[in-house]
Amino acid sequence: MADPLRFLLLLSVLPLTMSDPLLRPRSLLAVRSDPNRPRLDLIRRQINDHINLATSYASFARRLKLDHSKHVRLFSDLSRNLSNLISSFPPPLQSDSSPDHPVVDISDSDLRSLERQVKERIRITRQLVSEAKESFDNQLKIQKLKDTIFAVNEQLTKAKKSGAFSSLIAAKSIPKSLHCLAMRLMQERIKNPSKYKDPAVPPPEFEDPRLYHYAIFSDNVLAASVVVNSAVKNSKEPWKHVFHVVTDKMNLGAMQVMFRKKDYNGAHIEVRAVEDYTFLNSSYVPVLRQLESAKLLEFYFQNKMENATKDTTNMKFRNPKYLSMLNHLRFYLPEMYPKLHRILFLDDDVVVQRDLTGLWKIDMDGKVNGAVETCFGSFHRYTQYMNFSHPLIKERFNPNACGWAYGMNFFDLDAWRKEKCTEQYHYWQNLNENRTLWKLGTLPPGLITFYSTTKPLHKSWHVLGLGYNPNISMEEIRNAAVVHFNGNQKPWLDIGMNQFRPLWTKYVDYDMDYIRQCNFKA
Repeated sequence: MADPLRFLLLLSVLPLTMSDPLLRPRSLLAVRSDPNRPRLDLIRRQINDHINLATSYASFARRLKLDHSKHVRLFSDLSRNLSNLISSFPPPLQSDSSPDHPVVDISDSDLRSLERQVKERIRITRQLVSEAKESFDNQLKIQKLKDTIFAVNEQLTKAKKSGAFSSLIAAKSIPKSLHCLAMRLMQERIKNPSKYKDPAVPPPEFEDPRLYHYAIFSDNVLAASVVVNSAVKNSKEPWKHVFHVVTDKMNLGAMQVMFRKKDYNGAHIEVRAVEDYTFLNSSYVPVLRQLESAKLLEFYFQNKMENATKDTTNMKFRNPKYLSMLNHLRFYLPEMYPKLHRILFLDDDVVVQRDLTGLWKIDMDGKVNGAVETCFGSFHRYTQYMNFSHPLIKERFNPNACGWAYGMNFFDLDAWRKEKCTEQYHYWQNLNENRTLWKLGTLPPGLITFYSTTKPLHKSWHVLGLGYNPNISMEEIRNAAVVHFNGNQKPWLDIGMNQFRPLWTKYVDYDMDYIRQCNFKA
């Protein structure tokens, strides 16, 4: 009988008779002496092994969710066919034979035929395994790589948030040496009150529109002195320059001592406290009124890690300095200096490198604000600073309009008064009480207030980024009239960039006793 399956079928219908010597129960010795038994057991084991192999690969294909779904079907079919094949085998040879479990002999020819059939199916199984193995391995590697990338990205995001929070804390901190300087200057002010008392009548130069006037608003004694030192040392006629330094009440005494202790080659320096400008009250200034909001105070002063990192990109806008009136004084220059026509606003983190009187010779063309534009490509456009999904912003402003920088701004105060820019600032600041128009800070309301009234200045007047961008070329810095350490890495902090720090430290008065006593590094 050539076909083993037909042979097995025939066996299933043959009558069982003890008279047939082929079907009589054999003794244990007879079972052990059957020469086909080892071959039959080997075939059975091979089939079982490949059933398990096909089942495993089918399961593996499902788990990997392969695009080649045919692998799942083929392996499942192979497993099923092998199972059917093994179920068609004769009953296992047993020592305790009985009429219900007869033992049969299989001829050599039938066993060889069955063996060939099994080998063919095993060959097909192995071929499919070989073809699929490479695909399975690649898919597994890809999946592992994806899992690794995801885990690394999660760690990177967490590290960025933690780093941004730490950087913000470092930027807000007051170095021990800077605190020491303010305290020693204040101690000198307390010891000699009459020596540093303001004159009963302010010098006329403070209101003389023919002179060159600067506005510096700061609570950092050393930084403010560096701005004045650098501007004076690089001016051709220092006696024609007037510096209006405004600080808060707490630092007023220290500022007065700092600027009275030194001769500035005839330059005139006025030091006042922001509290001296009585018109700046909550009934007039939107920012001061908004300070009374509990939600705003919670937003700024609840310094928890989880709160600070909810908006990592704009975390810097959570800095409480944006609530300081010193930061918003720039919008009240015409009222602070009513007799002046033009004034140059300087941040306290800038260094002046050449004479700036050329700014007063620029034709402003009726514009209010002279500033260096900062846009290049799609960067620093209005859309980055304001919420253009808000209908008012979308209606009034061009999202592709070029942004400009605060830090060195030349203001035509007559044009300011004519354009009623302060009123415009109040209007928009009131609308943004819930922070729906912009993220806070002073640049967005500045971009709005002076929209279409800003005259672009040549970029050599003002080079930015020395507080965050280490890739600024030294040639560009050397050609700049003003360099700006905007960013968290201020030159008076330990986190300041060493390659740019000498540009700032060269204007620190290391000869002053108080600075030496407070261990400032040169």
